[in-house]
Amino acid sequence: MSGHVSALSMGMMGLGALVCVLIPLALLLYYRKKGADILPFFVGCGVFVVFALLLESLVHNLVLKALPVGEKILGNTLLYALYGGLAAGFFEETGRFLAFKTVLKQRLGNDRNALMYGAGHGGIEAVLLLSATYISYLAMAFMINAGKTEVLTATLAGDALEQMKTLLNGLTENPAWVYLLAVVERVVAITTHICLSVLVWFAAKKPGKGWLYPLAILLHAAFDGAAVLLAARLPLAAVEGCLVVMALGLVLLARRVWIGNAETE
Repeated sequence: MSGHVSALSMGMMGLGALVCVLIPLALLLYYRKKGADILPFFVGCGVFVVFALLLESLVHNLVLKALPVGEKILGNTLLYALYGGLAAGFFEETGRFLAFKTVLKQRLGNDRNALMYGAGHGGIEAVLLLSATYISYLAMAFMINAGKTEVLTATLAGDALEQMKTLLNGLTENPAWVYLLAVVERVVAITTHICLSVLVWFAAKKPGKGWLYPLAILLHAAFDGAAVLLAARLPLAAVEGCLVVMALGLVLLARRVWIGNAETE
């Protein structure tokens, strides 16, 4: 394989990896200064790892790889969007709800903890999914530029080899701005996690507000499903623009729920 990863692209990868670490830390410090407890941040981190990375992944492996229906889902964009969105919504919002009802039950008196939890949940997702990915991309980029791509492909064969070649070609061909656009996506994701945490927080805390929990599942599914469907039809920048608009709508909804229910001044 021939090619070269530009210094600008590598700089954007490094910047993106750093920003996705700094944003959660900044939110942690900001919400702490505003009176939130620290514990909800780390509970949010743990819930994402357990419910999204472990439990949800186990179900995906079963449904998409072991069951006959998996081939139909993977072969149909609409079905994949519906399945993926509902799975993500169910596992992550259920994890939120259970965390608020158990580990954080004694912290429900401070409504700012909902924001702190969302910062942890969305923040660890940004670190694990983007910062870690960009660090690995940087390592690959250095090897590409040093002419050592054979080290990356020597032990691979079949589909794994083709996937690696596609990835390496992408690193040499993608414009630098793509890597910053992914950071925008993570900012949108963190924002949605904070908003959804507000909805589920009051579902767990307030009598008569339990309906906010299934609403959060549906909204989460709508975001993830829309991302899949839009990506199949629109340029990447347009997809992110649509998600930003959706996130702003969710911010308004969460703000309305907060104003009507929050006891924290």
